[in-house]
Amino acid sequence: QVQLVESGGGLVQAGGSLRLSCEASGSIASINTMGWYRQAPGGLRELVATITRGDTTNYADSVQGRFTISRDNAKNTVYLQMNSLKPEDTAVYYCYLNYRAIWTIRDHWGQGTQVTVSS
Repeated sequence: QVQLVESGGGLVQAGGSLRLSCEASGSIASINTMGWYRQAPGGLRELVATITRGDTTNYADSVQGRFTISRDNAKNTVYLQMNSLKPEDTAVYYCYLNYRAIWTIRDHWGQGTQVTVSS
């Protein structure tokens, strides 16, 4: 069984910053990609940023230059530093994990953390 523990969401004014963290634990042989997705009210879940084990990153155009994703492989943790936040960044942010179990490659999702940006 795999667990993802997310933290760092909250309420912030436009222009402010937040840092999300997500720690993975459980029956994980190795971690491939970690990342963050988000879902606004009435919207679809969309990519925010991902990072591979080799530190290759991918960002949504809407957050490029404002958000930075990083990971600590020793701690099985991924971070999302969010700067210059805008009201349109308001959403539930979900941690994403792609990992190798003993015999298979699997995806796993966190339960989500709310980020609210006030104007």
